[in-house]
Amino acid sequence: MLRHINPWLEGASRNRGLAVGFAALAAAAVMGVSEAAFWGADEALNKAQARHEARNDGLRLRELLTDAETAQRGYLLTGRDDYLQPLQLATRELPAVLSRLHGQYASSEWEALVADASRRANEKLSELQLVVKLYREGSVSAWRGLVESDIGREKMQAVRDAVSQLDRHELTQIARERDAVVRSLNYGRVGVHGLTLISLFGLAIFLRRNEALLAARRQHAAELAQERDRLDREVVRRTAELTELARHLQTVREDERAHLARELHDELGALLTAAKLDVARIRRMTRTGAPEIDERLRHMSELLDQGIALKRRIIEDLRPSALSNLGLVPALEILTTEFAQRSGLQLNLELTDTLPTHEADRLALYRLVQEALTNVMRHAKARLVRVSLGEADGSLQLSVRDDGQGFNPETVGAGHHGLLGMRYRIESLGGTLQLLSAPGRGTLVLARLPRRPEPDPESEPAITAPGELPQPTAS
Repeated sequence: MLRHINPWLEGASRNRGLAVGFAALAAAAVMGVSEAAFWGADEALNKAQARHEARNDGLRLRELLTDAETAQRGYLLTGRDDYLQPLQLATRELPAVLSRLHGQYASSEWEALVADASRRANEKLSELQLVVKLYREGSVSAWRGLVESDIGREKMQAVRDAVSQLDRHELTQIARERDAVVRSLNYGRVGVHGLTLISLFGLAIFLRRNEALLAARRQHAAELAQERDRLDREVVRRTAELTELARHLQTVREDERAHLARELHDELGALLTAAKLDVARIRRMTRTGAPEIDERLRHMSELLDQGIALKRRIIEDLRPSALSNLGLVPALEILTTEFAQRSGLQLNLELTDTLPTHEADRLALYRLVQEALTNVMRHAKARLVRVSLGEADGSLQLSVRDDGQGFNPETVGAGHHGLLGMRYRIESLGGTLQLLSAPGRGTLVLARLPRRPEPDPESEPAITAPGELPQPTAS
């Protein structure tokens, strides 16, 4: 499965990188075309603006001289000073206009024409001022001679011709600059449209590849889901098999214990009992004759009693007869009493008459208490142990709590199989087992088993104590 996923991940990453690179390249190209078009149009517009300013200056030059000449003639006809205002305006503005024209046409083919027009404009303005001066001084023949001569008209015509040539030149240049602006805008439009089409084509290719990747991802997701479902089913099946195996091993273990206990009770018990009877007969026979032999026989009888007690304790550990004959509560009372005598710990019992109805439930709870008490004696360093059996929320509840040193359940390493085996045993019966502990706060083992209906006496085999024969049922 990983062999199928890795190429897809590599393809998705590669396509994502290509898409990002292509998008960056397209954005850079669009920006480049846009900037080139902008700067080209801006340059053309700036040149056109300069052409318009030069043209306006030329027209202003002609306008000032024409207005000044008209003002002079009006003054000569009327003698009123208010007619001289255009002449005075021309006197003030003409130097600036001529200066701008010189600057605009410097180092160009029109520089000589502008210089000649400037010279003639200054001469024309000086002539107009001279005529006004002679008129004010009363030199009629002098100013009439200047006015009637063609010198002023020639100078004015030369200025008009120069301004007309400059105006036609500037109009031609302005048209060229306008064409340059249009070309720049067209280049930008064509470039943007072309890049847009290329981007759309690239986007279509990317979407197609992305759709293929999405289809591959959906396929891999479906395969992963199928594999996950298969693994889930396998886990459920294996868990059921392991649970059934654990239940079978527990059953086999308890059967082996019962068989071994029965063999010890029947065979070893018979041998020890017979040996004790023989020792008792020999003691009666030798009691008066040999005191040393009687002492040895008495010691042998005590050893046989100890052997019988050891045999009984081993049998009870293997298969508690009190559990089969008396029930769970008396069996737990006997177990805890013997544990208190051996360990010296204080035990508190809270046992109710709420008893499990199935032999497997009773045996599991008994073994759980047995295992918990063994762990308390080995590891807890406790002084008080409390064992309680009751009913909670419709389930059987058994708890074993101690006030020992406690531990962290998450740090328990491998090799501790006692409570783990009990957990699987309780869970195989449909119950739950909790282990609650913390350093310095003691330990609580809490088990819950569901209430099950009463078993059919005819379907549940009779449980006999080790050494007893099962009673025949009525037919």
